[in-house]
Amino acid sequence: MTGISGMTPDLIGALAMFAFASSITPGPNNTMLLASGANFGLRASIPHMLGVSVGFMLLLVLVGGGLGGLFTAYPVLHIVLAWAGTLYLLYLAARIAMSSGLTARKDGAKPLRFIQAVSFQAVNPKGWAMALGAMTAYAPQTHYLANVAVVVAIFGVLNGPCILAWTAFGVSMRHFLDRPAVLKGFNIAMAAVLVLSLIPSLHELMAAK
Repeated sequence: MTGISGMTPDLIGALAMFAFASSITPGPNNTMLLASGANFGLRASIPHMLGVSVGFMLLLVLVGGGLGGLFTAYPVLHIVLAWAGTLYLLYLAARIAMSSGLTARKDGAKPLRFIQAVSFQAVNPKGWAMALGAMTAYAPQTHYLANVAVVVAIFGVLNGPCILAWTAFGVSMRHFLDRPAVLKGFNIAMAAVLVLSLIPSLHELMAAK
């Protein structure tokens, strides 16, 4: 039995599980939101959270609209995107590692702005993997546009709470990080996690040469 979208209830359930699992597991966005919550608090991190959510929804729409097919037609585009994402993630990791204080930023560090978080989704390796996986596995060609809308809606409902949970977890750690040395160690650890998240992309890039 299918609805207007052409999706069966079982397929929708599987999509919901995929959306939740891929949204709640560690990745560049969640790592940066954890660090933002710990360093800047929940309120200051709201533009970052909104940017991640809106940016990923836009990515889903673009992939569903056919952008993902360009990677098949022009493999070099995937390599260019992977290098761009790698370089930008290294830059963000350096920013996090150099942060050194809570709330009152003597080092000039600021939380990621809305437009920065939106733009980051274009070079986020995990985001592309999630979007491509969702559209290829859970959006049947029958009633395709309606299916794309369902995918975007389900991610919109489930991705937001996951984003909030990671940021709130960072906020909950603030009282443990009120000593500069402890916070510095935390930020370096978060930067290291970001760098480690690049390993799959780097491996793929090396294999493509």
